[in-house]
Amino acid sequence: MELNEQNFQETLNNNAVVVVDFWATWCGPCKMVGPVIESLAKDYEGKAVIGKVDIEENDDITTQYGIRNVPTVLFFKNGQLVDKVVGAGPRSMYEDKLKALL
Repeated sequence: MELNEQNFQETLNNNAVVVVDFWATWCGPCKMVGPVIESLAKDYEGKAVIGKVDIEENDDITTQYGIRNVPTVLFFKNGQLVDKVVGAGPRSMYEDKLKALL
């Protein structure tokens, strides 16, 4: 799911668990994390919302959450930021953090 400045806050407000991958087209590690995030989105459909924010197109969100490095994956529970991963990691790491929120 593509998240942007128009739907970001609404998505946080209307879903218990939201995982957001902040990425950029020029980012090599983002290309490794992207497929992991997409597969988690499929596997957890209906249980959590998992989306992506292109940092180059969404300055306000990027600034609001202090994103300085990509990829950065933020984990939200009931609209509140509860966890963060900066840099690329294995699927199991992202999945363990997601499961802890469900």
